[in-house]
Amino acid sequence: MKQRKIPMRKDIVSGEMVAKQELVRVVKTPEGDVQLDPSGRANGRGAYIKLDVPTAEQAKAKRTFDRAFQTKLPDDFYDDLIAYVDHQAARRELFENE
Repeated sequence: MKQRKIPMRKDIVSGEMVAKQELVRVVKTPEGDVQLDPSGRANGRGAYIKLDVPTAEQAKAKRTFDRAFQTKLPDDFYDDLIAYVDHQAARRELFENE
């Protein structure tokens, strides 16, 4: 059988190429709202971050998405991002062992 190509995307914090399944997309909609996009299909400009809590904390410390989307984001956005990444990492660990 032919090997399927694995889609790769660049993590905005570390700059390394990672499989798309291991990332979460953050999107700036045409209306100017910045939000998490778990489906990866929302309209707008997207940026990816690894599903890793230290990476999300580093994004908050450096205000990475403020620079990427050229807008001022509240700390609540970064707190929600960290909580989402933590939850998804825990789910992945839980279901990976089955």
